[in-house]
Amino acid sequence: MKTSVFLIALLIPVCIFSQTDSRSASADEIAIREILDQQTKAWNRGDIKTFMQGYWQNDSLMFIGKSGINWSWTKTLENYKRAYPDTTAMGKLSFDVILVKQLSSEYYYVVGKWMLTRRIGDLSGYFNLIFRKINGRWLIVADHSS
Repeated sequence: MKTSVFLIALLIPVCIFSQTDSRSASADEIAIREILDQQTKAWNRGDIKTFMQGYWQNDSLMFIGKSGINWSWTKTLENYKRAYPDTTAMGKLSFDVILVKQLSSEYYYVVGKWMLTRRIGDLSGYFNLIFRKINGRWLIVADHSS
């Protein structure tokens, strides 16, 4: 009997802490999905600069696309503006998030599909993102889009 009481007493904190961890992970995932939703809305308004607010504004931001690896938030913004100079080129963006995986308390990995519906021809591809919590905010620190 004493062994059973001891085991129950031992398991109660484990259950409490594991529930707290899963709740915070869920809150983090919701926050990350909200960033992607805000990016979609900004893009669909033709507002690339607001779309870029989901990215880390730092020279260490890494973006990998068809032209290779680019570093820096500013360079990524310039590339988006060059590739999508107007709302016709931008079209309407949608994301299909396939996986959101917590790597640590500071990092998440996101995999999905992006689609641009455009009058000049639709585009689509896949992405994987690394989100990092910086100063209390989740930000994309690495983006590999095909």
